[in-house]
Amino acid sequence: MKRRQFIKISALGAGSLAFSGMALKAAEKTFFSDDVPGADKLKRVPTYCEVCFWKCAGWAYTDGKGYIKKVIGNEIDPHSNGRFCPRGTGGVGMYNDEDRLKKPLIRVTGKDGNQTFREASWDEALDVVAKGMKKVAEKHGPECMALFTHGSGGKFWGHLLKAYGSNNITAPSYAQCRGPREVAWIGTFGQGLGSPEPTDIRDTRCLVLIGSHLGENMHNGQVQEMSDAIDKGATIITVDPRFSTAASHSKHWLPIKPSTDLALLLAWMHVLIKEGWYDKEYVEKNTLGFEQLKAHVEKYTPEWAYGITTIKPDVIRETAREMYNASPSVIVHPGRHVTWYGDDTQRLRGVAILNALLGSWGRRGGFYMGDGIALPSYPHPPYPEPKRSWRDAFPGQYELADLALANGICDATIPSASRDCDIKGWIVNGTNLIFTLPDLRKTQEAIQNLDFLAVVDTMPMEITGYADVVLPECTYLERYDMLRTSRHREPTIALRAPAAKPKYDSKPGWWMAKQVGHRLGLDKYFKYDTIEEVLDWQLKQIGSSLREMKRLGVKKLNRSVYNPIYFDDRVQQEFYTNSGKIELYATSFADKGFDPIPTYTAHPEPPKGYYRLIYGRAPMHTFSRTANNPNLTDLMDTNSVWVNPKVAKRWGLKNGQEVWLQNQDQVVSTFPIKVRITERIRWDSVYMVHGFGHKNKKLSRAHGQGASDSELITNVMVDPLMGGTGMRGNFVTFLTTKPEKGGLL
Repeated sequence: MKRRQFIKISALGAGSLAFSGMALKAAEKTFFSDDVPGADKLKRVPTYCEVCFWKCAGWAYTDGKGYIKKVIGNEIDPHSNGRFCPRGTGGVGMYNDEDRLKKPLIRVTGKDGNQTFREASWDEALDVVAKGMKKVAEKHGPECMALFTHGSGGKFWGHLLKAYGSNNITAPSYAQCRGPREVAWIGTFGQGLGSPEPTDIRDTRCLVLIGSHLGENMHNGQVQEMSDAIDKGATIITVDPRFSTAASHSKHWLPIKPSTDLALLLAWMHVLIKEGWYDKEYVEKNTLGFEQLKAHVEKYTPEWAYGITTIKPDVIRETAREMYNASPSVIVHPGRHVTWYGDDTQRLRGVAILNALLGSWGRRGGFYMGDGIALPSYPHPPYPEPKRSWRDAFPGQYELADLALANGICDATIPSASRDCDIKGWIVNGTNLIFTLPDLRKTQEAIQNLDFLAVVDTMPMEITGYADVVLPECTYLERYDMLRTSRHREPTIALRAPAAKPKYDSKPGWWMAKQVGHRLGLDKYFKYDTIEEVLDWQLKQIGSSLREMKRLGVKKLNRSVYNPIYFDDRVQQEFYTNSGKIELYATSFADKGFDPIPTYTAHPEPPKGYYRLIYGRAPMHTFSRTANNPNLTDLMDTNSVWVNPKVAKRWGLKNGQEVWLQNQDQVVSTFPIKVRITERIRWDSVYMVHGFGHKNKKLSRAHGQGASDSELITNVMVDPLMGGTGMRGNFVTFLTTKPEKGGLL
């Protein structure tokens, strides 16, 4: 870190940034139930949760002094059905966290050459942002500025960046999470899945989870519906090398060898077609390419798949029959985090094809057709047309990507002689890129080549240590945001309003972006004084108002008569593909030179003495963003590494023993992690929960707790179709003594 030193915000020590200790913990307790003293005197304010992407709508309750006492679900919200998960209920911990960023910070260099942060006024900090953006535009062009964003505030910063002249706007959730499934679904059905996925779990008769951890990732509505489906006798089939929470509730657990999922999918297709266990009428009426698919999967027998997946042929046939017997009320779940091995779009194509063969798309108990409302944008002039974009850095590559790639923008920040201009400035909003982007070495190299970096966050996450300026955002419970308009069984809108005044000197994202816009001379794009004006104007265009939404929180609207929730089998459906059909043979893939039907390719095996690193989620945490939440760390404050008993015996490991993990590139975890010996993981793999192992000491609860899987992911397998980053091709071994130097963080 020669040019841009990493600064530990905790090193400032004095003043408002000093660690205040744990004495406030008792006063900051979140109430996890409705049993609150004086509940009848509490005031409620509508909100929707920001702890994860599900954005469940609810009510924040405050007392007469303005303190937030509890957060519960809104009963008419289809995302939550009035019930919040542990994360959502514990969201008050974000508001109460004394480690929050409190004042704007500006990077300064002392006489000794060492860099540090100093506190600044908002005017000074916003001037630094505007000055940095102006310099990038003048020297390189506005297109050389990029926005990385996760969460609701990104809409305001995105508006600013487009007005400024750049469309390099990316959410890591695309290339590092869900992108391959969107591309696969578009190539098959002509439309993506979106969030929440339109899975009709409440009415399904068979749910297949292939690497999807419902119950641990806490996708609230789907978890509730899965529980209801189980009560009604639905069959659950879980494919996972780990005995997950979902597996424990399943009729069939298939402990597959990691990286062989596509072989199982192809074998299931083989069985369904060979035995005639598919929806013949649906396939004949709605699909293109059945004969090509039939010929293609002829060789992919269960016996062939057994030698690859370790799943016995009779189990493959039995589970295929279970799916057929339930069809069309069957769901082969597309999952959420699907960037595993670099061929992920093709693997998700296999999932899409299975659903098509079973006739589940557009059918009750399969996938419903979601409906939503498109709110008009508050009036502003047209955005300027950018002269370049991130795609220009990768001519002829990732052509099926329908959104900007976070890793692509990161790569485009590293100088290359083949490019006319590199990305030179970043705004990072609400995403800790140090934990989010794979291959930390490349992320750090990109940061060193930036002319300007601004970070907007509520917490002193590791990415803040690299910033030129840090802008403290108030939490979602202290601000307005744009209306939630996600698609569901029926259109809904949800309002987030501030339940309390912002603590410390934090500000909402809409205000920051607007102030920077004025400093850049972009006044015509910000012709409003407050966000309330924007929200009220938008709501009045659809026959509502801000006043009404403050009372309701959530409003349900009527479905379009032109978009029925399920297909009418008497009507010929038209799909937004090249052929107008569901494409078992993907013509859009073939047009770009990719396999139109998935083909299995073997992946590298672990070196001797190493084990495949599998990472996942816990129901009480969202990635790394909640690792310091005082309420949620009470539920889980660290991670452990799951080790099969046979492996533990070979290494002489004991339960609770601390070890360091070393990957295939000799990168060692910064912090040790405790061993959990369990039969719930295969012998060729280890498992750990993502989001721990923070190095910033200002995160007083998260610092040094467990190990970071992110720093061990140095082998990234990029999906050639859309640029997704496969991260499960990394292998680790155990070090039982502390290394001299470890980690990349």
